[in-house]
Amino acid sequence: MNTVHPYPTLVGKIDVGVTRASIDGKPLQLSLISQRERVIAFHGIERADWVEGVIEISVSAPTEELADGPWAGVSCVAVLTEGATNTRVVSRLHRDRLDGRWHGEVCLRRTEHVARAALEVRFIGSYGGVDGRIIGGCETPWVVDFLTRTTTRQSEMAIVEEDFRDGPQQWLHPFRDTPWLVDTSGDLPTVFLNTSFEGLAELLKGARGPLEKATASLVAAQIAGEAWSAMFDAALGDLDRDEDGTVQLPGGWRESVLRLMLPDVVPGLPLADALAEAQSRRQEGNGWAELQPRIQFAASRRAQIPKNLTSAIRAVSRAQEGATR
Repeated sequence: MNTVHPYPTLVGKIDVGVTRASIDGKPLQLSLISQRERVIAFHGIERADWVEGVIEISVSAPTEELADGPWAGVSCVAVLTEGATNTRVVSRLHRDRLDGRWHGEVCLRRTEHVARAALEVRFIGSYGGVDGRIIGGCETPWVVDFLTRTTTRQSEMAIVEEDFRDGPQQWLHPFRDTPWLVDTSGDLPTVFLNTSFEGLAELLKGARGPLEKATASLVAAQIAGEAWSAMFDAALGDLDRDEDGTVQLPGGWRESVLRLMLPDVVPGLPLADALAEAQSRRQEGNGWAELQPRIQFAASRRAQIPKNLTSAIRAVSRAQEGATR
């Protein structure tokens, strides 16, 4: 989790590497650990009855900046979190005087995880007489995946086709007449496409000709726009504050959504101030209604709705012109 702070933080790069992983004392094969993708595929061991896993990590940080900076009592911790099970594990790392890196282990229990966990690193120190300030962290967390057998990093949104009318997901049955739904409750936002909605899946996957393709792009943009709005609202509702009341970014896809949309939702303010302003309006209600057009505008830009609408209108016009000739 990255935190937006009004006090000095580390500028130099913080990099996290996984040197080894094991389950029940047996090393995990290296093919299941991807340094490039920053993914550990625990499910790839093809064994469900393991009990405990251990991840050994090594962290590099700007040594001179830490030594000369205005912070005192600096320490480094690894934080493993999974939203689906509300699991949070914090492990202290120790600095090696020879190589200057921080080393340590993160232990996890199989019964506490079901999907994907995020592994991040934070540097903590004292500043201005206040202890426990987060002064830095890794830019990209590692993903500990308990579902996939490959070390490919997943996208920030899943598209799932389901039959809302007669499918196995009974919670979708009341929405049988809805073409799609956006679910932001899990670790990965999911768009459910209703396969019982006549022609939707076929249009999105098999559009032919300029008019059909333009229509499919417009529908896809509309879905994306609703997804961006839903994700922004979910991300804004999942904010914590540290000991001195500073708003924290929630990490993962929620952080990405806030960073991308806040400049359009609350323009002209630094990220920390825009985040605090948006959260205050949402919680207290004062001025929240005034932000709705800007949220719609930001979501529309991210989904490229204006571009796709223009293309659809032009395609219809060309089709009409061709029909009259």
